[in-house]
Amino acid sequence: MSSRASTVAAPPQTPSSQALPRRLYRSSVGKKAVMAVTGAILVLYLIAHMIGNLKVFLGRDDFNHYAHWLRTMGEPALPYRTVLTAIEIVLTVAVILHMWSAVSLARRARRARPVRYAARPTTQEHRYATHVMRYGGIVILLFVIWHLLDLTFGAVNPKGGDAQPYDKVVADFAPSHWYITIFYIVAVVLVGFHLKHGIWSAFQTLGWGRQGRYRGLHLLADVVAAVIVLGFVSVPVFVTIGVVS
Repeated sequence: MSSRASTVAAPPQTPSSQALPRRLYRSSVGKKAVMAVTGAILVLYLIAHMIGNLKVFLGRDDFNHYAHWLRTMGEPALPYRTVLTAIEIVLTVAVILHMWSAVSLARRARRARPVRYAARPTTQEHRYATHVMRYGGIVILLFVIWHLLDLTFGAVNPKGGDAQPYDKVVADFAPSHWYITIFYIVAVVLVGFHLKHGIWSAFQTLGWGRQGRYRGLHLLADVVAAVIVLGFVSVPVFVTIGVVS
């Protein structure tokens, strides 16, 4: 009796767990989800940063103490500036993923419709939001770079890098530097428009933007953006007009 060599069919190959996150991110849904999550991280940071900035109204000692506390969080269990450095790394990664996802989605949209329509079907609101997110994002990136060079590293601050944080803020927005105040206000207002549209888009991406919730979610996005803008703008304005000196 002859025996046949039985062949066992190989099990179908399934994507590895390591490749799954990459495949998910490459999809439009995955990129939008990454934008929503990283955007939420950045919004939470902006709120915390705004609250810290408002301590300037408590006076020089309180503001300088707050700035010192940021660098000594976790001591003595952790070395100097460890927690702040970790926060900066998370924010940097979030910004890179947020921007890269936005660029990838824009390129994918252009490839899907390489020929422009003779009559553009997009609404005026959609075109406005697109321009705000695209060009506003570029201005915001330039503003963040300047802000780091100015108040974080002191490279372009009138007081230099060795000055106390409170003195840096007062010197930066002194009445003679009114053009810096205007640039700051314009950049923060653009951040507000970016936030307003971004928060609403995040609600839709996460499946919260359903019929019946539109008005409430739009109002929430408007309120969050307005509070952040007013909180950040109040510091340079009150320094420029001499309330904080």
